[in-house]
Amino acid sequence: MHLDHDEEDYNLSLSKFESMLKTNKVFFFDSEEFEEIILHYLDMGKATLAKKALKLGLEQHPKSTGLKLVQVEMLVYDDKLDQAEKLLNELYAIEPTNEEIFIQKANIYSKRDQHDKAVEFLQTALKYTEDHADVYNLMGMEYLFMDNLELAKESFIKCLEEDIEDQSALYNVVYCFEFLDQNAEAIEYLKKYIDRNPYSEIAWHQSGRLYYGLKEYEMAATSFELASYIDEEFIGAYMERGKALERLKKYQEAIESYKRTIELDDPTSYALLRIGKCYEKLGNKVEALKYFNKTVHEDPLLDKGWIAITDYYVRQKNFQKALYYVNKALAIDDQNRLYWKRFATINKAMNLLEEAEFGYRKAVEFGDYQLDTWLFWVDIMKDLGEFNNAILTLLQAAEYFPEEYEVEYRLAGFYFMLNEEEKAKFHLSNGLRLNYKHHTIITDLFPSVWERKSVQDYISKHQKPE
Repeated sequence: MHLDHDEEDYNLSLSKFESMLKTNKVFFFDSEEFEEIILHYLDMGKATLAKKALKLGLEQHPKSTGLKLVQVEMLVYDDKLDQAEKLLNELYAIEPTNEEIFIQKANIYSKRDQHDKAVEFLQTALKYTEDHADVYNLMGMEYLFMDNLELAKESFIKCLEEDIEDQSALYNVVYCFEFLDQNAEAIEYLKKYIDRNPYSEIAWHQSGRLYYGLKEYEMAATSFELASYIDEEFIGAYMERGKALERLKKYQEAIESYKRTIELDDPTSYALLRIGKCYEKLGNKVEALKYFNKTVHEDPLLDKGWIAITDYYVRQKNFQKALYYVNKALAIDDQNRLYWKRFATINKAMNLLEEAEFGYRKAVEFGDYQLDTWLFWVDIMKDLGEFNNAILTLLQAAEYFPEEYEVEYRLAGFYFMLNEEEKAKFHLSNGLRLNYKHHTIITDLFPSVWERKSVQDYISKHQKPE
């Protein structure tokens, strides 16, 4: 590849310097060459070589302000802040209008967590610099450290007014809008930005994200599509477009978008899983299962992949296979309440009541306080003859659902089964007060209780005249 003149000179300087280190010969470099060599090694994380270059540079150019500023940068990097500040004060006495001195002062105060002081130095740097964009960007970061998102946003916007191509500032300004819960305002800002820079794939992609967050899926899909037109290898844009198209129920288009990510890079388990879900929505069971299997092959530790296969087999009423796969998911995450609920439901469908009871118990233990979970659990306990445990569970459920007739009727039924008439009638009365029509719960779940004439008479007394 043909290198431009500056790049050739830069590479020659590096080669010459490394040759000097190997041979112990001393070559002459101008101060700017030394600065580039030092910054190259710092960027590469080779601090020892950077320090060697700085030492040699200062020996050849003891009065170079540029090299001394690089020295300050290295002292700050090593947390030698007092030494760095002392050197900056010496440089300030020589060059009081050098913006880099104020930028480095700001850097020191930022390191000391005195961010307001850092901003003051950056404001002074603005008076002397020609690179306003860089200083505004640094100010934005200081305001972020101070949690002043509004001023941070303003600084990043000013940075972009100076340098529209600054991608980090673009990401940061969107971050500020989102943090301030100003998503609609962020979209308006990006529209203006795109008017100035229509080929910014980042701006289109960020617009898509914001539209998606506002549930404007059509606009989101269009924005992601435009981002992918500008950069045909923008994997994130294809992935996000797939998600938006799924929301729009355009499953075939979503599949194509997800598949594009696989063409561009190694397949991700997420993309494979989404493709499988889309095929399932289209009713293509064969392709759906194929992609679910690809998902777990790609990432055997992705519990969501195993759950997708579990749900697939539940819908097919193939509970034996569903049980096998839900156990795979639980082996990865055994504290997931939703997985335990599936485990319980599958075992219940197979009439494995003890296993089902265990599953519902674990689901509640890990935070599933949905009413139907409590009710499924106690109904299993009833079938297992565990009346006392069922009562304790229902009393616990009543703390979450204090005015729920489903709970009250069941408590009444269990107390009647244990011949605790007073408690039974108390809860039966509650159930009838809350929802008379559904007293059939007693008939359905506790037929032997319903057969008692005293119970039927009690219910009849509470019947409201129509």
